[in-house]
Amino acid sequence: MPYFDAASAAPLHPVARQALLAALDEGWADPARLYREGRRARLLLDAAREAAAEAVGCRPDELVFTSSGTTAVHAGIAGALSGRRRVGRHLALSAVEHSSVLHSAAAHEAAGGSVTEVPVDRTGAVDPAVYGGALRADTALACLQSANHEVGTEQPVAEVAARCAEAGVPLLVDAAQSLGWGPVPGGWSLLTASAHKWGGPAGVGLLAVRKGVRFAPRGPAGERESGRAAGFENLPAIVAAAASLRAVRSEAAAESVRLRALVDRIRAVVAERVPDVEVVGDPERRLPHLVTFSCLYVDGETLLHELDRREFSVSSGSSCTSSTLIPSHVLGAMGVLSEGNVRVSLPTGTAGADVDRFLEVLPGVVAEVRERLGAVAPLSTPRDAADPVMIRRTPPSSPGPAASLVVDALGRRCPIPVIELAKVIGEVAVGATVTVLADDEAARLDIPAWCEMRGQEYVGEEPADRGSAHVVRRLS
Repeated sequence: MPYFDAASAAPLHPVARQALLAALDEGWADPARLYREGRRARLLLDAAREAAAEAVGCRPDELVFTSSGTTAVHAGIAGALSGRRRVGRHLALSAVEHSSVLHSAAAHEAAGGSVTEVPVDRTGAVDPAVYGGALRADTALACLQSANHEVGTEQPVAEVAARCAEAGVPLLVDAAQSLGWGPVPGGWSLLTASAHKWGGPAGVGLLAVRKGVRFAPRGPAGERESGRAAGFENLPAIVAAAASLRAVRSEAAAESVRLRALVDRIRAVVAERVPDVEVVGDPERRLPHLVTFSCLYVDGETLLHELDRREFSVSSGSSCTSSTLIPSHVLGAMGVLSEGNVRVSLPTGTAGADVDRFLEVLPGVVAEVRERLGAVAPLSTPRDAADPVMIRRTPPSSPGPAASLVVDALGRRCPIPVIELAKVIGEVAVGATVTVLADDEAARLDIPAWCEMRGQEYVGEEPADRGSAHVVRRLS
């Protein structure tokens, strides 16, 4: 069964497995003790730190191991903000950061700090000049991921780091998705990463803090990992994480070329074979193994289940889940479709034949899901009398195209409001409007995205008795 979700967790690298098993025998003792077993464990820990620091591009004494990448992010942000509290309490970050960064920002804001989210363009990248403009005299810390976890777009880290240096602001880079592919451009002050993203074991994170950066760990002080990561080190997992990082880096040059070619094929074939699809993210400045595309008139959760039934494990940066109903903040910040979103991230060693079979299966699956939702071409087919979506025409009895239409999609989840909009847009005159009443949060993202993809004008959102009224003007 092809596994195409390496951006969530890469399969355990063979080198990691070997190192983990060896370290279970040799690295079980307390590395802080001076007896023989402790000294042996300390040698393993020091060697792992040196290997990880070499890959990161920092000194070994600048790097500590944490219990996860999320823990590294939380500790890094909290420590930097605390260390620079005399400068101010302002935090700057991009609008597409990982949720671990956003959660830290929310906690900082709840405690009285201020936060500025820097917008991104439609590819998901920040403009360094705009980011620089968000820095203030009281900015204590700036955060920017090296590459986006949902769409793969690489951020201009070096350019933003230069702006931060001019302003005297330290920059924390979340390198979770990119560190296995190569070092992060210089200029950063703090860096975080997570081992399970590059084929190491879960439960190991990295936090690097450059010498000279003001840093004050929050919470009770600990004796281990320079006081920046409490608790007994999971030495076997740390050894395996460092060994696998070194191994994947040695393979990265050749493997990135091979996987980039497969991703290029996915990008081209999906756009060619699947109607009404948008491949999102930067087509050039991106991670080599990751591609994301959004399909109009498709429920992303259903699409993923259908692909799973055909033995393809993919994920979605999408829309929402049945448990949260919260649309993707990344796709929303980019202004692209949130429903029908599929993220394919190829692990090292992915066979081209598996990608070819995925591309053969995908168009039929999308068509099947669309048909199930009533989104079959042409979309202007007559509506079933039992359909709960109500249409109101203004004026109701005039011949020819309607002057305006109101689509009542309240209580219906996306993509139904978008499908109903597509069905009736041709029934109004050019220049006339369709108003979609919807209370699904995803409609706030998907209706403007549909307009962008179909060449119509999104007039805006207006308050309604329930939900919101989304007004669309027909341009063609």
